[in-house]
Amino acid sequence: MLQDISEEELKIRWEQAGSREAVLFYTPLCGTCKLAERMLEIVLEAGGTIPVSKININYAPELTQDWKISSVPALIIFQAGFLVQKEYALHSVVDLQQWLKP
Repeated sequence: MLQDISEEELKIRWEQAGSREAVLFYTPLCGTCKLAERMLEIVLEAGGTIPVSKININYAPELTQDWKISSVPALIIFQAGFLVQKEYALHSVVDLQQWLKP
């Protein structure tokens, strides 16, 4: 299950992450976000992925603006303070498995 994190916790992870991590930006009423979350849970259950968490975009206004998140769901992959990948179209579990390989 994906763990919700706060904006402050994500800022700390952003600065301190030595290895790649991913975060899903979502809103609770977004149907596509729920589908993306379910696909991510399937990938995580299979194992062999980088750490993934989620954040409600409504509670992360600063990061949403700084990272130019234009819509949800948005999957952000980062490492050591650098944005590695930003994806809005989460089409399949296979795509997610590729993106989230360690």
